[in-house]
Amino acid sequence: MKKAAVLSFSERGKALAQRIAQVLAAEYDACLVEPRGGLQDATGKLFETCDALVFVGACGIAVRAVAPFVVSKTSDPAVLVVDERGRHVISLLSGHIGGANELAIRIATGIGADPVITTATDVNGRFSVDAWAARNGMAIDSMELAKLFSAEILKRDLPLASDLPVEGKLPAGVIAAQTGDLGAFVSYKTTEPFVRTLRLIPKCLHLGIGCRRGTEQALIAKVVRKTLDDHSIDPRAVADVSSIDVKADEAGLLGFANALGVPARFYGAQQLQAVQGDFSSSAFVQNIVGVDNVCERAAMLSAGDGAALIIHKTAASGVTVAAALDNRRIRFE
Repeated sequence: MKKAAVLSFSERGKALAQRIAQVLAAEYDACLVEPRGGLQDATGKLFETCDALVFVGACGIAVRAVAPFVVSKTSDPAVLVVDERGRHVISLLSGHIGGANELAIRIATGIGADPVITTATDVNGRFSVDAWAARNGMAIDSMELAKLFSAEILKRDLPLASDLPVEGKLPAGVIAAQTGDLGAFVSYKTTEPFVRTLRLIPKCLHLGIGCRRGTEQALIAKVVRKTLDDHSIDPRAVADVSSIDVKADEAGLLGFANALGVPARFYGAQQLQAVQGDFSSSAFVQNIVGVDNVCERAAMLSAGDGAALIIHKTAASGVTVAAALDNRRIRFE
């Protein structure tokens, strides 16, 4: 669960902070903070550990408190300010990627206040590409291009392409197109259809891996990286790594998943054998672990219903790799 801190400085503010914490409770582990003398020190610690900071008080207090710790819109937590009478909820920092704009609306709705949002794309009713990507757990390949996209979309409609099926109506400011001087591309691939392509990378790929006992993390990483490169796939699209349960204690495999920042999943031989599909078969593997194929079946099992095997079993240096694309749909509403 995400973490939030609600800071207050008076009895009136404390009562409102308690109401705000209740609004946040469904999504955030929210703590109440009453700084006593060391506001900047307290803020510094909260800035490192929290996903959102809500100041109940004056904007000036919040600005001075967070100023020394502001680094980047890609890493700073959402910072909001609510006046003590609960009339306005101001999105102060990290409105898009940090989610402060959405949080302002949520808090305002919960306490009966007016949300105050000042980001240009939002006030002009245009597509906020960085906010949408963050909301959908997508990596943004270039923040510089994201800034340019956000600036240009205020002037004109921009093209958007996707390797994944798009459902529903496109948002204001984007049109479906495959060419142009600047455009956004939702894809797990590293290809770039536009002259300047803002790549948005969804976590939609599931890696199945088999390996010999004691295979080192570096070797697994090398084989996987080459396999993905050969298929023009961005590793940031990987959602998880999976294998058979007899590999659940493999340090190299676990270390590889941890380095990618994704979960490692392990399945029993019967679970894998029950997966439907056209898979390569090995009598040797069947004899050793009780199922004819590990990597392809594990990838498909993790990807879920409607998945497609886009990388069939690839073997090198005792490591086997396969990848499945899950049944992801792109929606903007």
